[in-house]
Amino acid sequence: MSNINSIGPIKDAGAPQKGAEPKPAGKKYPTFKQTLSNYMKEVNEMQNKADISIEKMAAGEITDVHQVMNSVQEANLAFNMMMEIRNKVMEAYQEVMRMRV
Repeated sequence: MSNINSIGPIKDAGAPQKGAEPKPAGKKYPTFKQTLSNYMKEVNEMQNKADISIEKMAAGEITDVHQVMNSVQEANLAFNMMMEIRNKVMEAYQEVMRMRV
């Protein structure tokens, strides 16, 4: 396997140089995988909460339809956003796979 040599940095007076901003010491940021995993867990919790509120309304424990509809719409919106994120990630992956090396 051959190594690819870099061209080198482009000097620009207005652009910040690599390493110019110090990173906070000891602060760890979540990875992309962890972020997506956490978001999927939150969406699943919203779906479960909506299901439970529907069951409680059917059993007569909840009489406020607005509360139930609110939790269902919140779960639906979160799920739709998750699907859009998935679609964008898949599009980006396919674009990278189409690139010629």
